[in-house]
Amino acid sequence: MATSKKLQIVQIDVFTECPLTGNALAVCLDGRELTTEQMQAIARETNLSETTFVVPANAANERERGIRVRIFTVAEELPFAGHPTLGTAFVLRGSSGASEVRLELNVGVVPVRFEDLHGQPSFGEMTQVEPQFMAQHDRAAVAKAIGLRVEDLDPSLPVETVSTGLAYTITPIRSLAVLRDLCIDSVRGQQYLAEHGGKFFYFVSRETVDPKARLHARMLFYGTEDPATGSAAGCAAAWMVAHGVAQPEERVLIEQGIEMKRPSQIFVRASKDGNRVVNVRVGGNAVEVMRSEFSF
Repeated sequence: MATSKKLQIVQIDVFTECPLTGNALAVCLDGRELTTEQMQAIARETNLSETTFVVPANAANERERGIRVRIFTVAEELPFAGHPTLGTAFVLRGSSGASEVRLELNVGVVPVRFEDLHGQPSFGEMTQVEPQFMAQHDRAAVAKAIGLRVEDLDPSLPVETVSTGLAYTITPIRSLAVLRDLCIDSVRGQQYLAEHGGKFFYFVSRETVDPKARLHARMLFYGTEDPATGSAAGCAAAWMVAHGVAQPEERVLIEQGIEMKRPSQIFVRASKDGNRVVNVRVGGNAVEVMRSEFSF
């Protein structure tokens, strides 16, 4: 009889201080003996938006390049994603009190720095790769592709594809009411993105539920919805600074996940070097909710 493999899995809720809110993440603590196909199968089994696999190496390599981590959705491996990066760093940090955890992702090394404020939960902030502003889009063409009226889009801000490791098409919606009732043609939308650039749409509105938030956001993908999208929030941070929605170095809040009853708080900021937006950072809290053993 063949013996099964056993893997230690930690589940953590990211971009929240409260269990059972935010974006859930499964972290496999040691994926050294797993094939890519097995990682993908386990990600399908967890059925979360992402599952990460830590691939430990020797201490010298990890000091030089960071801790190797691979990120999978239920459908594919991603070069980068925000809440898996932040959540995995929280798990690897544990109770050590380390001020920084560096992760070696497919997109490169991403550092996550931690702030411990007296009496408050730990706050982690990742520095994403430098933003690339890829294309601005015709509003009418985008509206037609996703099944909205052109009047549903905010006329004062561009629909623009930005990448800080993964390309999102930031799509500003005129009002919170339209965004909360959002229903898009996902098939035609993905066809549009395939032809014009961008991995996913990230829908945002300057009208928010929390008056302290700068944007209300939604991200619909794979026939479902993401409660918090840190990679998209980094793109949105660069987009906000580029177009005056946020000031350089101003840390602002993006609220997401409210419609699916998984409210999330994503804190973002970016800098400017002349006319270039640089130094995009995305941060938040995280809370462990479960430890388990996975057998297969």
